[in-house]
Amino acid sequence: MPRLGVNIDHVATVRQARRTYEPDPVWAAAEAQLGGADGITFHLREDRRHINDRDARLLKETVTCKLNMEMSINRAIVAIARQLEPDQCTLVPERREELTTEGGLDVVRLARRVRPVVEALRGKGIEVSAFIEPIPDQVQAAADASCDAVELWTGEYAHAKGPRAMRAALKHLDTAIEVGHSRGILVHGGHGLTYTNIKPVAALMGFEEFNIGHSIIARAVFVGLRKAVREMKALIGDD
Repeated sequence: MPRLGVNIDHVATVRQARRTYEPDPVWAAAEAQLGGADGITFHLREDRRHINDRDARLLKETVTCKLNMEMSINRAIVAIARQLEPDQCTLVPERREELTTEGGLDVVRLARRVRPVVEALRGKGIEVSAFIEPIPDQVQAAADASCDAVELWTGEYAHAKGPRAMRAALKHLDTAIEVGHSRGILVHGGHGLTYTNIKPVAALMGFEEFNIGHSIIARAVFVGLRKAVREMKALIGDD
């Protein structure tokens, strides 16, 4: 059964909408863990638009399951990650005008910049994953950069219109999983996964972990975060 990482960024987004102190994403992390989350994911952006340095510090001090920090390859952010020492860092593309991370990091094009970042993080005992599109060349490049894992962007599947497009997207994911395993790296998945579309992706053999945020936080508004996490875990593990 794949692990479930709960992304708490959207809790911070609500907080920042009013420039106040609530809801607290650190509290949300605790609630998610009580619901059975296997990991907590957060994105410390260069512009600190939602998660901030205080959140990152307290998450490191309080999260007892896997702590996964999404981050750009910016030098200042890399320095913070090395000081914080989360369990895992996931390298993602970052544009200030985007609402959320759109597409994967182009590891093929950025190989010369990615490799030293991976080396710097792994030198502190941090596992490194690259958030990439399910393209064999990108998986190969991440493996060549010594990443421990890749997180496959599932947006093509999540945004697919019609059965044919969905089947094609699932095939791309399945192929990328095979390439990752052939190179000896772990394969995770995330982006746009919801309670209504997760099961076909979860049925693919080879995913070790899913990182899901918006859908879980949205459901938590109505049923509470603990129950929302339990419900998603049940769907991921449903054969």
